[in-house]
Amino acid sequence: MAQQDFEIPKLSKGGIFGVGGIIISVILLIVIWKSSINIEYGKAGVLFKTFGGGVVTDQPPLGEGFHFVAPWNKVYKYNTKQQEIFEKGMEVLSSNGLVITLDVSVLYQPKTSELGILHKTKGEEYRTTVIIPEIRAVARSVIGRYTPEQLYSSKRDAIQNEIFEETKLKVEKQHVQLNAVLVRDVTLPQKIKDAIERKLSQEQESLEYEFRLEKAEKEAQRQKIDATGKAEANRILNASLTDNILKEKGIQATLELSKSKNAKVVVIGSGKEGMPLILGNN
Repeated sequence: MAQQDFEIPKLSKGGIFGVGGIIISVILLIVIWKSSINIEYGKAGVLFKTFGGGVVTDQPPLGEGFHFVAPWNKVYKYNTKQQEIFEKGMEVLSSNGLVITLDVSVLYQPKTSELGILHKTKGEEYRTTVIIPEIRAVARSVIGRYTPEQLYSSKRDAIQNEIFEETKLKVEKQHVQLNAVLVRDVTLPQKIKDAIERKLSQEQESLEYEFRLEKAEKEAQRQKIDATGKAEANRILNASLTDNILKEKGIQATLELSKSKNAKVVVIGSGKEGMPLILGNN
């Protein structure tokens, strides 16, 4: 069999440039793809420079929208909107050592201007390393100042405010903004709850009884004042009614009566009291 010779195909100058152009284009597309970062609504980006000092803390974080970064750098996205942590069934002790169960909501968000420091010092899981431990510690401290009766009734708003203010002081030093702490529910042991309700019911009955006594006393006082006033009015009236005044009133009444259609005969004279006499019938 005759040996066949194989020839290596020769690329033309234009072919070499064509392949090289494709390779360069692909590389450029990869670089552009790796370099483009889109920050969604309500988020911000922390830039990590691989060859430039790590986390950038001396510049504002990347805002919403499209950004180009070097492909060897990295961007960590953070949610900057208000978020909620719901702590259900948190067990704490009252001032007298009873176990109280709390349901608490915490409304928070990272401080956008301090996002780089937050990322460098606390990391992306800052809610579990900063907020949750602090809210638990403060809740235990605050609840420990109150009795179950105070927790059950009038002090809940004050307790909620104390937890918020004390937690706020601690977490804001750690680059987190605390917006609100809401005590959703306070659960007491059933026996304690029943005892408190009985006590509150008795106190309410006592207040109602005192109210009725006070009302009766005021009514008696009013009647006394009313009777005294009437007696004084009668005394003044009796003192002012002389015989002449009574006769004058009698004459006026007699004249009015004489004008009545039922009067038939008027006899002018003097009765036992010196008053005119009227005689007549229908």
